[in-house]
This record gives sequence, C-alpha cells and structure tokens, in this order.
Amino acid sequence: MISQLRPRPEITIADWPEDAVPEAEVVVLVVDTVDEEVLRLLRHINRTSTSRPVLVTTDIDEQKLVSAAECGVAGVIRRAEATPEHLVHVIGTVAKGAGHLPSDLVGRLLEEVGRLQGQVLGPRGLHFTGLAAREIDVLRLVAEGYNTADIAAKLSYSERTIKHVLHGVITRLQLRNRSHAVAYAMRQGLI
Repeated sequence: MISQLRPRPEITIADWPEDAVPEAEVVVLVVDTVDEEVLRLLRHINRTSTSRPVLVTTDIDEQKLVSAAECGVAGVIRRAEATPEHLVHVIGTVAKGAGHLPSDLVGRLLEEVGRLQGQVLGPRGLHFTGLAAREIDVLRLVAEGYNTADIAAKLSYSERTIKHVLHGVITRLQLRNRSHAVAYAMRQGLI
C-alpha cells in the first residue's frame, strides 16, 4: 500500500509507531480480517486522536462492519479493490468528512440497522439516536414553544414527568439546556 501511495502528490505518508497517537487526517489500516486486535486499535485511534480510520481488508461481513463502525471506522475498502486510484479517492472522501463502503456492504448494513431497530431498539421504545419516542415528542413540543404545563396537558403526562424526561435527555446526552436539546434533536433529524 505504501509503495502504491508514496508517488501520489495528494497523499503524505507518515510513520506511525505502535504506541504513538496518529496525527493524520486519515489513518489507513491494512488487515486480513477484522478481529479483536483490529477493533482495539480502532478504539484507541477513536479515543486518542481526531484521525478518521480507513480499513483495507481481505475479509469483512456485516457483523464485523457493525463492530468496526462502533469503533469509529470511516471507510472500508476490500483489498482486491485497493488500486492506487481507488485508495486516493477513498482517503480524500474520508478526509472531507464523508464515509465509504463497498456497495454490497451498504445494503447489508442497512438491513442490519433495520433489523436492530425493529427487533432490539423499537420494542424498548428506543431509536439509534438514543432517544425514546416519548423524549422525541417532548422535544418536538418544546421546539414548538410550549411550556412544561402545556406539554404535560398535550401528552397526558404530569408536569413532573415532562421535567424528568427533559432532565434525562439533557443529562444523558451531556447537553446544556432545553434549547441545546432541541438543537440536538433537529440536527439528528428527529424533529
């Protein structure tokens, strides 16, 4: 991979000692398979740097992809498709803040997300955003300008319940206040 990328003027190759924190915009990890050691390394990169990881791997399925996504991976390339042009394109895409997946994995990942939402999160009243339906309803009414008493009346809850819902969202998501909670919900496309 290094010999393919070194002659490319748009890519700068940097050494990365095992114990150092990467300082590059994008870190490319070339692995045979996504195992626990690779996931540990991805977690380390995610925790200790702002670098966005790209995996070049021989073997990956939807379960390994979900695990890698949980660890912050921003792009995946199959080794067989890792031509210099494709590598440069994916690295550039990830550096701009976007992600990249092989098209067949996108479909499988969407199926897995739908399955998780339908079978695991949905029955518990949760969504991938971490907000329950009741929390979304309360935030939508806050965004519409209703006060606590009005929200309680509209949703048939006590004022105390509405206050607990708002406090729970603000605390759990480490937000500053109601306005910040509404802004978060709007950015997530929930309201």
